[in-house]
Amino acid sequence: MSHRFAVCGAALAFIVAVSLTVASARQTQTPGQLRPRPAEGREPEFPPPSIRDYKPRSTLVVPQHPVPRARFPVVDIHGHPFGGPGPVTPEAYEAVVKAMDGQNLQLMVNVSGTSGDRLKQMLEVIRTSPYPDRMVVFTTINFRDPIGPGFGARTAKQIEEDVRAGAKGLGEIMKNFGLTAKKTDGTRLKLDDAELDPIWEICARLKIPVHIHTADPAEFFEPIDFHNERWLELSLYPDRRYSDRSRFPSFEELMAERDRLFARHPQTHFIVAHMGWHANDLARLGAMFDRMPNLSTEVGAVLYDIGRQPRAAHEFFLKYQDRILFGKDAYQPDEYPYYWRVFETNDEYFDYYRDYHAFWKMYGIGLPDNVLRKLYYQNAMKLTPGLPHGRFPS
Repeated sequence: MSHRFAVCGAALAFIVAVSLTVASARQTQTPGQLRPRPAEGREPEFPPPSIRDYKPRSTLVVPQHPVPRARFPVVDIHGHPFGGPGPVTPEAYEAVVKAMDGQNLQLMVNVSGTSGDRLKQMLEVIRTSPYPDRMVVFTTINFRDPIGPGFGARTAKQIEEDVRAGAKGLGEIMKNFGLTAKKTDGTRLKLDDAELDPIWEICARLKIPVHIHTADPAEFFEPIDFHNERWLELSLYPDRRYSDRSRFPSFEELMAERDRLFARHPQTHFIVAHMGWHANDLARLGAMFDRMPNLSTEVGAVLYDIGRQPRAAHEFFLKYQDRILFGKDAYQPDEYPYYWRVFETNDEYFDYYRDYHAFWKMYGIGLPDNVLRKLYYQNAMKLTPGLPHGRFPS
């Protein structure tokens, strides 16, 4: 009997000791701290691959539905179809149109930015070609030279002349506006500078949209470390690095100037390029839409954010279906089908077309036909007066 009590006593003492140890560990553990994860602290037996070398084969087996051609005719509101700044030849224009045919791109809006005589030359090539209804051109603003008094009024006059010549809108106003454009006194030209008010006012009076690209993705303004999801792109492209506050404003400073500009000119309709760089924060973009009815946006070069949040993106595109236009940005015909697939299917886990933009996979957001029609052409037709309608359903 005494032996049994001894065994029981020893077991009880062991249980009490363990309980006290666990309790002590809980008291010293930092709140929210996780236990060590499996393999934590271990090193790979083999040399690890570089970020560019590691391309594992996916073993996931799911239905695949590539979409080589858009289901409905498309207006590309954000096109850069020609390479350099020189004159556009009839041959170059025809080559672009032939490539558009394969995608069901029925109208390209050339926002590469041209004015005066070069604008007229490009319009003449389009007008006298066998394809006069396949491209329109926007005029632009020259922010390369320092901006002084009277610049806004002079530019407004030039815009009016360019629209009279055949330009259908203003843009793409590039990111140097806000980042690097200067005033004659050497200070940075802010987006909401009152000197520019005549420009936005003439666009409102002429009822033409302003296509504006402000800043770049927010991560371009952050330190380039291994927590930055755009590390690879920033390591490849030095001219996309804006983290030096002695040279560049912050992302939020630019966004504040941009939003004050939009709010101060409610009669001017702005097309916010690249979803305002808020495709990774759709609630923020939605709040902008709710506050400012004079805004639309387009999807150029942000497919990597749309396709990684299929449920949230689907709901956003439904809610704001009258405010979103199709745009591609860089003219690479083989990249368009990735857009069609994201918008038209519910496919899962497929590649994006540029690994330095996104190392993650895409998912389709499965938009219904009525929303696709608005995205692909109806919203652009409604927003931009004078677009040729002949290739689109009435």
